[in-house]
Amino acid sequence: MATRARKVFEEVGDAGRPVAVTGVIDAGRDRGRGVARAWMLVLLALVVVMILVGGLTRLTESGLSITEWNLVMGSIPPMNAEAWAREFELYRQSPQYELMNRGMSFAEFRVIYWWEWGHRFLGRVVGLAWLLGFVGLLVGRRMPRGWTGRFALVGGLIALQGAIGWWMVASGLEEGMVSVASYRLATHLGLAFVILGLIWGYALLLGRPEAELIGARRQGEPGLRRLGTAMMHLGFLQVVLGALVAGIDAGRAFPTWPLMGDGFLPPDPFGLAPLWRNFFEDAGLVQFMHRMTGYALAALVVWAWWRSRGSPHAATRAAFLAVLGATALQVALGVWAVLSQAQIHVAIAHQAGAILLWLLIVRARFLARHPIVRSVRAA
Repeated sequence: MATRARKVFEEVGDAGRPVAVTGVIDAGRDRGRGVARAWMLVLLALVVVMILVGGLTRLTESGLSITEWNLVMGSIPPMNAEAWAREFELYRQSPQYELMNRGMSFAEFRVIYWWEWGHRFLGRVVGLAWLLGFVGLLVGRRMPRGWTGRFALVGGLIALQGAIGWWMVASGLEEGMVSVASYRLATHLGLAFVILGLIWGYALLLGRPEAELIGARRQGEPGLRRLGTAMMHLGFLQVVLGALVAGIDAGRAFPTWPLMGDGFLPPDPFGLAPLWRNFFEDAGLVQFMHRMTGYALAALVVWAWWRSRGSPHAATRAAFLAVLGATALQVALGVWAVLSQAQIHVAIAHQAGAILLWLLIVRARFLARHPIVRSVRAA
């Protein structure tokens, strides 16, 4: 009697009958995705803290308190009175001390030193967390298939961010400077948000099986995805403009809203020569651009939310609604920051709101492309 040929991926059960084994290919592809996602979420949390500490470092004028860059030894703070005296003497030779903080006490110096040291130390922790996770996945053979290059990109951007950080600080140590160059600060913060969005996007991808993502893409909504992309680009521009505002203290220039002083436009917005300098160095014009971009982003978010109401996917609708709520909160925080002349607690809340809004925009765009499809029975 001829026996039936077994199908691929069948095992023999206890009774001798073939039993189908499914999901073998997916299991191989998804191997290590859970561990990798947990690693990405740890990095995400560290980068969020890093951005907030960086914001507080800027708001407390602490960023130039350490005048040297030492990747290894710089991770150890001063351990005795002699080391502290050396650091204080180096700072007293800086232009910021000479022009802005002359007569600063040693106790006051220690405060700003710890802010900058903490910011740099967190940068080293982020780099080490990436390295340990990357090597651990490789050595433990848990690296998800096709993800080595993606994770290497994250590590490369983190290393680049460290270099840009010192490039930024070095600009504030030049003769006549009391703070870092605003465009370098904008570059530094902009790259931080690129890294944050990339890590978050990877975490979202790793949170679902590869086979499910492939199926979800077939039911994606290109229109909503394009709106999500537009929100992401405009939101990024707003972050960069916010960094320019912080870099030249433009947030304190016109503590009125909705007008800027007595008019819609700030007075004499193009008074600097050459013309391009006004878009980076004129406090009134920089704040005006930040306000107008904020209004444009809010209008785009409202339109995207309105369009998302027609989505058949509940999670997608909820994601765009969350973006709408975060935008309303961020606008309110922005107005409060203007009226309070960027008090530290308000300004850092505004920066935290930008982080929240950025993450929600990335998630809404992701769900527009990879919707969570509910079955008829589940619905």
